[in-house]
Formats: sequence, C-alpha cells, structure tokens
Amino acid sequence: MVDYRIGVDIGGTFTDVVFLSSGGHVLARKVASTPDDYSRAVLEAIDNGVKELGIGPDSVSEVSHGFTVATNAIIENKGAKTALITTEGFRDVLELRRNRVPRLYDLYYEKPPALVTRQLRLEVRERLNFQGEVLRPLDNADVDKAVDRILEEEVEAVAVCLLHSYANPDHEQQIGQVIRQRAPDVILTLSSDLLPEMKEYERTSTTVINCYVRPVVERYLGRLIEGLQRMGISVPLVVMQSNGGLATSSIAMEKPVYCIESGPAAGVVGAYHLGSRLGLDDLMTLDMGGTTAKASIIENGEILQAPEYEVGGDISAGHRLLRGSGHILRVPSIDLAEVGAGGGSIASVDRGGSIRVGPQSSGAVPGPACYRQGGQDATVTDADVLLGYLNPEYLLGGDFPIDRDLAEEAITRNVAMPLGISAVEAAQGIHLLVNSNMARALRAVSSERGRDPRRFVLFSFGGGGPVHAAGLAEMLGISRMVVPPFPGVFSSFGLLLANVEHHFVRTYYKTFDQLQVSDLAEILDGVWEEGRQQLRAEGFADSAQQIVTQVDMKYKGQVSELTVLMPPGKVTQRTLSELGEVFAEEHVKSFGYRTDAPYQMVNLRVIARGLSQESRTPERLDLPVSDRNGPSKRQVYFGGDTGWIDTTVIDRGGLTDIPADGPLIIEEYDSTTVVPPRWRASVDSWRNIILERGT
Repeated sequence: MVDYRIGVDIGGTFTDVVFLSSGGHVLARKVASTPDDYSRAVLEAIDNGVKELGIGPDSVSEVSHGFTVATNAIIENKGAKTALITTEGFRDVLELRRNRVPRLYDLYYEKPPALVTRQLRLEVRERLNFQGEVLRPLDNADVDKAVDRILEEEVEAVAVCLLHSYANPDHEQQIGQVIRQRAPDVILTLSSDLLPEMKEYERTSTTVINCYVRPVVERYLGRLIEGLQRMGISVPLVVMQSNGGLATSSIAMEKPVYCIESGPAAGVVGAYHLGSRLGLDDLMTLDMGGTTAKASIIENGEILQAPEYEVGGDISAGHRLLRGSGHILRVPSIDLAEVGAGGGSIASVDRGGSIRVGPQSSGAVPGPACYRQGGQDATVTDADVLLGYLNPEYLLGGDFPIDRDLAEEAITRNVAMPLGISAVEAAQGIHLLVNSNMARALRAVSSERGRDPRRFVLFSFGGGGPVHAAGLAEMLGISRMVVPPFPGVFSSFGLLLANVEHHFVRTYYKTFDQLQVSDLAEILDGVWEEGRQQLRAEGFADSAQQIVTQVDMKYKGQVSELTVLMPPGKVTQRTLSELGEVFAEEHVKSFGYRTDAPYQMVNLRVIARGLSQESRTPERLDLPVSDRNGPSKRQVYFGGDTGWIDTTVIDRGGLTDIPADGPLIIEEYDSTTVVPPRWRASVDSWRNIILERGT
C-alpha cells in the first residue's frame, strides 16, 4: 500500500491541496475557497483528491495545514468578545501603542481600534518591579470585581497581562486560578505562560490577540478534524506556524497566535528545503497569490526570522521601516514583507487620473471579470489575460474556463476609457504597476536590510508569481530565477517538507560586563531541557532533536534590538566573544555602522526542532504527463518597445536541460511562467524551471 501525505493551504481566492507519496508521485489541485466556512473547501479538496487517486482513507499518513482564519478574524473584526485584566494604571496601553505610523505626514491616518473595548479593560491593584519583586500585593477584592464584570458582560475570552509578570508570574497565576473557578467556560490566556518577555505593549497585544482569535480557530479546526474523521482519516492534523515549523492541532488551538501567518510561511519553508537540495544558499522568495504577494529571503542557508510583526493593518505598506498600521505580535515569524498585490487585486483610476492597483481584491467571489462569476472590476488577472500571458481559454488545465472578452470589457470600462487610452495600454499599465508594488516587498527584505538583491536567486511561486517574476527580476537587477514544480500550490507542497518546531523565550536583560557566564549557561540549560521534553512527549528521541539558540541584542542605550544566532555548544566566555562579533556584523548590514558601546542582551530564544528519521524531501518527483498536442503559438504583448510577438507556448514537460530562448510561455496546471525576450529557460534534474537573463 502506497502512503500519501496531504498538504492543504487556504488562500483568499483558492484552496490548494497536494498529495505526495513516498515515491514522489504528486497530485495537485485547486478549488475555490469558501469564505463562509473555509473547512468546506478543504474537505472538498481532500475528498476529490482521494477519489481521483483511488486510495482509501487508511492510505493517508499525514495531513498538514496552513490557514488564514485567524488573520481574517482580525482584519474583519470578527474575533471573540475579549476582556483584559491588567495592572492599575495600564488599561490604555493598547490605545497608546508605539509612536509609529505607516504613512509620514498623513494627518488623517487612524490606527485600527483596539481589540478590547475600554469598558472591558479591567484593572487590579498590584505591583512588581522589573526584577519580579513584589512592591504591592495583589488585591483579591479587585480580582473578584473584575471577574464579576466578565460574567456580567458574557465575555468569551480573558487576557491577563500584569506589569513585569515575565519576571514573576505569581500574581497572574492567582488571577487565573480565580477565573478558572468562577468562570470555567471562559477562554483564558496568561501572558506569563504565552510570552514571558519584557516590553509591556507588545506582550499585552500578543496576549489579547491570542484570546481574540482562539475561539475562532478552535471552532474551525474542530470542524475540520470532525470532517476528516467522517471521511475515515484519523491521522493527527498538524498545523504550520508563523515560524515555519509544524505543531499539533491542540497546540494551535491553545496558542493560535503562533499560527497567524501559517500560510505564507509554508512557501518559504518549501523554498528553503528545495534550495538546500539544489545547493542554493541565497534565495529571495516571491509568493504571489490571489490577494497578496509575500517576499522573504534565505541567506547563507538560513531562513531569516523576525521577532515581531503586525497584523490587521494596511497590508499595502510594504516598507519595513514604516510600521504602526496594525496590531503588534511579539512571536517568532519568518521575516516576510507583504503587499496587497495579487491576481485578484482591483485596478481603478484615482481622482488624480492615475492607475491604482490594490490593496482591495475581488477575492474568490466574484473574482476577476474573466472568471465569469459576475465580477465587474478590472483585476491583474484580467490584464494578464488581455496581454496574452495567461491562456485566453482556460486555467487549471481546462477545469476553470475564462472569458477574454469579459476581461477586456472590465479593463476598458474601469481603466482605459477614464484615461483615454486603449485597453492593451491600460492592461500593460496595470501589469507594470503591480510589479512595482511587489518590488517594494522584495526591496523591503533585501536592500532595506542591507542586502544587495542582485546576489540572490529569485525563487518564484504562487499562481501569479511566475507570470510576473521576470519583470520583477529586471527591476532589481537579478539575473537568475527558479520556478519550482507545482508553483501555484507550492505553499501546500512546503507544508509537507517542514519539521515540527517549538519556540521558547526568556528575558535576560544584561550587558556583557554584567552577566555571569555560569548564570547564563544555567538558564539556557533549563530552556533547552524544556524544549527537549516537549519533543520527547511528541515521540522524538534525543537523536532526532535539534536545538538552536538565538539572542535579541542591541548596543547599550538603543531602543530596538536585532536577533542573531548564538554559536552552538557549551556557553563559555569565547561564546560571548563570537556572539558579539556576529551581532556587530549584523548591525553593520542593517544600519551601516558599528560602535564601541557595550553589548546588551535582551531576550534568549530557543528553537527545538523534531527531525524526521527519513528526509521529507523526495529524491525525485513524478510529474503528471500533459495531454497537450505539442507546442502552439499565440500573440503576447511584451511592452511598447516590442509590441505583440507571436510566441511559442509549451508545457513544462516540453522543456529540457538545453536552454530555450524567450519569448516563451510555459503552461502547467496551476500556473504559467512568462519568459520574456533576452531570457532563457531550461529545467534541472528536479524539474525546476531555471530562467537566466542574457546580455
């Protein structure tokens, strides 16, 4: 019996599913997402795949999942009714936030409202200092009063976040005990359990978000697990976390804040594992879906992590130095830059007479005009159809017929006529503008972090990524690109390559001249053992574990810190010397200078990974055989300099290791790769499409 592992990723427009056998056989399919209940599309996609493969439910050995349910709940303000219990005088920390805005000189910008209304932000009298010493004992009468209010208001979830509780959790635990006794049905999160780390606003915001989305995630995953069981699939469901590691569904339900960016993370993980197999240590990833485009980098064979990110704000603000548009999440995440630029992004003409693309999207319903589902807006997909980049007759191997005339009508009505230009000129303007928007995301993870984008290989996936990648590469001076197999569902594929991963953090606020090496070693030994115990409980022997340590550091006197990798092995004075040099080099890359100021440790971060005994990346892939009747031709528009060109259209299977000169259109079930003039395309042994720019 052949075993299959299943990866499912929810997007704004499509839900993607990949079936991967141990022998490398792959079945990839897309179905329209179902925003009213995302689990319906997931279950439909899995059920269709099982039937198409002709396998029984006992042939399924793993189901891995990436979802956007938590993100959508925040963006749409449809989370749980949440209360916050905090130290007297700190109820407004969610309103005060950080003094950061995404758009300079915008006097009318308004931050999104706090996720907890002021009347449900409850105070208790108590006080600890930064060392965890009790300055004022917890007032039990205040706790009872707060719980009375919670019961009266029929609150669904309660976040408890007291000042300096990371140094001493006793007061939070006392409050938690009272809530569990008097309000056992209320969902409870203590900040000292979730995020024992300094920075009051960040810790409060993270704890509140965990409460806000937890009931939504619990209901969603519960329905999904029940649906799988009805199908006879009884293997545990594992969920992708924002940090790129897998976790059990029970952990995801308890701490959904770690899974906010689960979908985008999966694609980067897939690129990392595939890049490792190909010997590519420096990759810049581009994931263009129906609603957004995400960028990240893999440098020196390591995925870059960010200790915090924002959610629920202006997703079109791709500039990494302009923050403040959303709610802060202080949890480890793959460092992503995201812009509202996808195939469904709506194009219009603003009051100044200029084309605007995104961040609004046509979504799955009604979708682009060419989808024939009633959409009236002009979108990026409509523009790509009109320019000849996408098959004017069908997508998804014929499963999804489209209408070129409807695309032309939408672009003419919404963009061309208001500007007094032709529909083709309008489509080209839309295409170039969305490329410019996506270039902001790519620059945000490269040049704005002190990295030259020209030394990276562009790794492009998502349904729209390979269509636009060559144009983006031209903008950034990148000369080599990789398009993996099944690019349109590659995030689902990445889910099947990831490992189990858990993150732990401890605040350790000391300069190098203040700390004792023995004390630091003792703390790290304790956190390392906590990680090992978690992995042992999940069935990973010590030999199948990997422990990685990171440190949040800064120069003494700085406000913000950088996260750097601590050298492996026993902690010694030499370890500190090497760590200081690593930090100084990263500071030069990020900010352009180093100084003689003392090094300041802030937080210790430990990553505990559970490694599979066998490689999760197959040695080879068994790609489906196309029923295409050889190459064909169609007119494709490559800009005003060249105009329309009669371009060869081939299937991915028609490429060989001998480079083929562009212009060329490469079609497959889930995506299309555009090879412009002056570029060449070939395939390697793993059936990746390799694009190289000529002179």
